[in-house]
Order: sequence, then C-alpha cells, then structure tokens
Amino acid sequence: MSQSPEIGSRTRTRAIMEKYGIRTKKSFGQNFLTDLNVLKNIVEAARITKNDNVIEIGPGIGALTEQLAQAAGQVVALEIDADLIPVLKEVLAPYDNVTVLNQDVLKANLPELIQQQFTDPTRPIKVVANLPYYITSPILMGLLASPVDWDAICVMMQKEVAQRLTAKPGTKQYGALTLAIEYQMDARIAFDVSRRVFVPAPNVDSAIVVLTPRREKLAMQPFDKQKLFGFIRGCFAHRRKSLWNNLQGVVGKDPATKAQLEKVLAQLELPKQVRPERLDLTQFIELANALHAVGLL
Repeated sequence: MSQSPEIGSRTRTRAIMEKYGIRTKKSFGQNFLTDLNVLKNIVEAARITKNDNVIEIGPGIGALTEQLAQAAGQVVALEIDADLIPVLKEVLAPYDNVTVLNQDVLKANLPELIQQQFTDPTRPIKVVANLPYYITSPILMGLLASPVDWDAICVMMQKEVAQRLTAKPGTKQYGALTLAIEYQMDARIAFDVSRRVFVPAPNVDSAIVVLTPRREKLAMQPFDKQKLFGFIRGCFAHRRKSLWNNLQGVVGKDPATKAQLEKVLAQLELPKQVRPERLDLTQFIELANALHAVGLL
C-alpha cells in the first residue's frame, strides 16, 4: 500500500519539495523530518494500533502521516498551510484511512471535529504531532483545556521545553508549564531527536514527549482550576524572587493583606524566603485553597 521510497526518506522529501515548488515557511515554523527510523519510533512511542483514531497536527508533506496511516485505524491531519493541502492529498492518496483538513488546531472545535470526521468516534483518540516551536505551549494548553478525553498525546518539541514538561521540583526547568501538565497528565520523554534530521535544520535539538492521563488521583482538588493556574503563573512571575515577594504581586501589598498572607504561610509551614520552584503541585493547591478561604484569591 505504501509508496517506495517512503515520504519520510530524505530523497523522497527533496523530490516532493522540488516537484511542487515547496519552500518551508518560517511563519508556520516548518521543518520537515527526514529520518524514517525517527518517524517509526514516534508511532511506536505513541503505541498506535488499528483500534486508534489519531489527530495529527501539522502534517507538512505527510512523512509522519504516512507512518500513522499504516499503523492506525483512522487519521485526521490538520494543516494550517493551505498551499500544502493539494500536496498532502496527492502524496497520501494511497491511504483511504486519512483525512486532510485545512485547519488551525488552535481554532478547531475538537469534540465536534472528532464526531464529524471519525467513522467510530468512540475509539481511543490520540494526538501525534511535530509541533512548531513557537506555539508549542498554546497548542498543549489548548489540547488539555478541551473536554476530549485523550488516550495519549505524543508530540515532538524543542528539547528545552520537553525538559520543562518533565521537570522535578527544585530544578531550574520546573515551572508553571510543568505544573499545568502534571495536573492532568503523566509526562515522559521517549527519546531525543537531533536537529540534523530536519530540512531545513533548526537551531536546536528536539525531543519526543508522551503525555498520558494521570494514573494517580490528586491528593486534593483546587477551589477553581483556572484560577489555580493563574495563581501559579503569578508565583513564577519572577523566578529569582522568593515565593513571598511573588505572592505580593498576586494578592497585594497593603499591610492587612501582608499580615493575612504571612499567617497563611505560617499555617502551611512555608518559609517566606522559599522559592516557588521548591513547591510541588499539592502544595500549590493547598496554598491557593488557603488564600481563597481567607478572601485573598
């Protein structure tokens, strides 16, 4: 069913680019992956089976799409670059389980798309993508904010961002993005990807991150999920400052507020000079709930 050589080979990629006069667009963060081993390892990391529905974000010229089509039950590929739609439809013509849509994932109604595009929308839904570096975080946050119950999200991103997603408290990579992911998902780095396997080569190396729904329930629930993450972002607003100094930027600096804040920190046994990266997710939830209880959040 597949064409030979496969789309993800360097020779086929160059042939497709030459045939259709394709020039990668910096505005869309386009870098085409040209290593079949890496492409096959991505599919393996996502544990794609014939029972899976897969949404691919940013298929480019279809290198990863082809590998997904061979492994999955059905694939819906969302491509923002309208110039690539006819290319994708032609190179992926041998695969009758692929649908290509000219769609911006940040604007897509994902539950509606799943109902309309998949023959059996009750099957496990997985997202697989080589994400543009400049909008990695908004796409991830959009996926996690949607009401869809993702079976897995397997995405390539800048290695530095991957390290932030999987960071532990007390490390320099640990921050608000780490905690936003941890709230809903277990994250692991499957493997690193060299910049040399892309056309054109980016300036940094990449990594494949696999997100799966949390296996363990949270020790406690926040009073409001959205307010919790706004609060956490405020706590990390100035990384070199203490939690105490950052909190004043969140709740206020008047004497009465500072007195209440000091009391809450003492009750939770949090030193005023502790840095925000020392707190784990449960401690942030506990602190947010305590501040809310006294009217500071």
